[in-house]
Amino acid sequence: MNSQSFESAMGRLEQIVRSLEQGNVPLEESLKLFREGTELVRSCTKQLDDAQLQIQKVMTGADGSPVLEDFHDDGTV
Repeated sequence: MNSQSFESAMGRLEQIVRSLEQGNVPLEESLKLFREGTELVRSCTKQLDDAQLQIQKVMTGADGSPVLEDFHDDGTV
C-alpha cells in the first residue's frame, strides 16, 4: 500500500479522473490509470476510516459514554 498523504493521494486521483474523462488516453493506459485510481481510493478510504476511529476513541470514555476532551494532534493517523 502506498504511504503518501491523503492530500497527495486525492490530488493524484483528481488528475487520473481528469485524464480518463477527456477520453483521449489509449486503452492500455486507461486500464493502468484505473487500477492506480482504485488503489488510491482504497488508501484514502483507509486513512479516513483510521481518522474516524481515532476521533471516536477520543470522544468515548472507557464505559462507552461520551467524553468531552480537547483534540490534540499527535501527528499519527
